[in-house]
Amino acid sequence: MSRQTSLTTLACAAIALVATMACGDKSSAPDSAAATAGADSSHVVTMSAAEVQHGAIRWTAANTREATGMIEAPGQLVPNEDRTARLGAPLQSRVIAVHVQAGARVGRGQALVTLQSPEASAVRAEYAKAMADLTARRAGAAYARSALQRADRLFAAKAAPRQDLERAQADEALAQSELARSEAEVSRTRTTLRTLGIGAADGAIVLRSPLDGVVLSREAAPGAVVAPGTPLVTVSDASSLWLEISLPAAAASGLANGSRVRFGVAAFPADTFEARVVSIGGALDPQSRALPVRAAVTSTRNRLRAAMFATVWLESGARTLSVAVPARSVMLLDGRSVVFVAAPGAAGSVRLERRDVVLGGEQGGMMSVHSGVKPGELVVTDGAFAVKATFSRAKMAAG
Repeated sequence: MSRQTSLTTLACAAIALVATMACGDKSSAPDSAAATAGADSSHVVTMSAAEVQHGAIRWTAANTREATGMIEAPGQLVPNEDRTARLGAPLQSRVIAVHVQAGARVGRGQALVTLQSPEASAVRAEYAKAMADLTARRAGAAYARSALQRADRLFAAKAAPRQDLERAQADEALAQSELARSEAEVSRTRTTLRTLGIGAADGAIVLRSPLDGVVLSREAAPGAVVAPGTPLVTVSDASSLWLEISLPAAAASGLANGSRVRFGVAAFPADTFEARVVSIGGALDPQSRALPVRAAVTSTRNRLRAAMFATVWLESGARTLSVAVPARSVMLLDGRSVVFVAAPGAAGSVRLERRDVVLGGEQGGMMSVHSGVKPGELVVTDGAFAVKATFSRAKMAAG
């Protein structure tokens, strides 16, 4: 083989090798970049040292702690019946007007429903009659008192016999008795008017709210004829609710009135609320074989509503080890409770991973975590809102 042929062969081989390497790089690089971009946009972001400093981002290690064991039980929020008014028709009547809608906030004394009733007109007539009789009795009592004073003067002047004085005294006593009876009748009819909500002027019945609260239901409809006792409007104090709990019978041994329970609702997965036990059932529910327990929710924070389902945590008395993170490190993102796990990198940068977590109870500013974080992993505490905003921007950019 000539020298020129050898050089030509070597050159072709070199060109082929370079082309093969170039093709290999082109096929692998996009896949790697796409995988990295996909991870960053969903569960991982990287922040530079400047971004960390600007967001004042700090992290601390998740640790284990000994905590009181918790029992999880289902529950439901219901109106506090001690702070609920169910207003019904006091008499056979017709609904003239309904002044509120379900969900409306009302104040004490606010008009809810106006009714018209023939019976109410009769009660109003009794009141008018009692008032007229009272006027007549007052006039009679005034005349009897004047007659007694005159008879007393004449008797003192020896110008009238004792018999006239005694008759005047008897007449004055009778007049006072009749006046007292008439006043009692006026008081009775006025109380009836007030109790039934009947206006003294037009005889209309106006049902008013006895407390500040929220209209839970409205059964009244204008024009409807209703019987006595027919439910019309229900008003409840929205700041006070009951939590009905179905507790496993085996878990009730250490429970007593006044015990504190914590609970969460699906509408606010990152928050926990507190209630105190006010009653414990005397027997198991025959269907579920659970013990009914009622707890009072002392503050609804104007977010909780009746009929919300709840997950309740009660202390079992046993001591267990659990992973704990600072409560301020837990964020709500895409409707889920999350923490951000930090992996510090070179030159002050940090790789942040979103972790969905299942939470337990909170104690002393520390939140128990059932899953999602391991002991020793670094979780963001300060600046968690800045990290959350970074994840949200990354998701929007990816979308």
